[in-house]
Formats: sequence, structure tokens, C-alpha cells
Amino acid sequence: QVQLVESGGGTVQAGDSLRLSCAASGRTFSSVAMGWFRQASGKEREFVASISWTGGQRYYKDSVKGRFTISRDNAKNTLFLQMNSLKPEDTAVYYCAARRGPVLAVHTTVAHYEYWGQGTQVTVSS
Repeated sequence: QVQLVESGGGTVQAGDSLRLSCAASGRTFSSVAMGWFRQASGKEREFVASISWTGGQRYYKDSVKGRFTISRDNAKNTLFLQMNSLKPEDTAVYYCAARRGPVLAVHTTVAHYEYWGQGTQVTVSS
């Protein structure tokens, strides 16, 4: 089992930055691949970014490439999402997720991840 708790959400203006964190406990953090998803009101949960055990492989949704950076600190059991140049369309509840095994570019659906946090709200005003 892996327990995940997100933090760092809030309300910002377009162009601002936020850094989300996800604290993990339980199963050895460094043995699971991690991801960030988001869900806007009335829409399905969508993939944002993922990162491998070592951090060597990272994948992003096209619309966040160049603006968002996923990273992890295995010594602190923490996952991060640095979000720059935020846009109103980034408004959503952001969830961190974990999957056993490696992460590949195709692992972009909810079904690919076994463990989920409760989410943190990010609101970007124009």
C-alpha cells in the first residue's frame, strides 16, 4: 500500500507559479513510479505528467510541456509538480498517483495507477 497526500494548491492569477507536493508513505517510495493527474469540473480526470523510480524518465501532457516540471525526492518520499505560466485552463483538482512497476509513455490513464491521493485544488484566474 502507498498513502499519498497532496498539498500546495491555491488560487493564483494567470502567469503565476505554484508548486504542488505529494507526500508518500507505506510501500517503499523509490520502488514506485509516480504521476500527476487533474480533473476540471465536469470533465474526466486527465494525465498531466509522470516520472520513473529514478527520475530518469519523465512524460508530460502536450499542453503543459515547457511550463510544468515533475520531480521527486526519494530521500524525503515526496513528489513535486512545479507549475509555471499558469493559465485559466489549468484550473482543476490535481491528484498524485503511484503505480507499481516501470512507467512508460503509454501510462497516461487512470487505470495504469493503483494508488491515489485525495487531490488539491488549483484555481487560475484570468
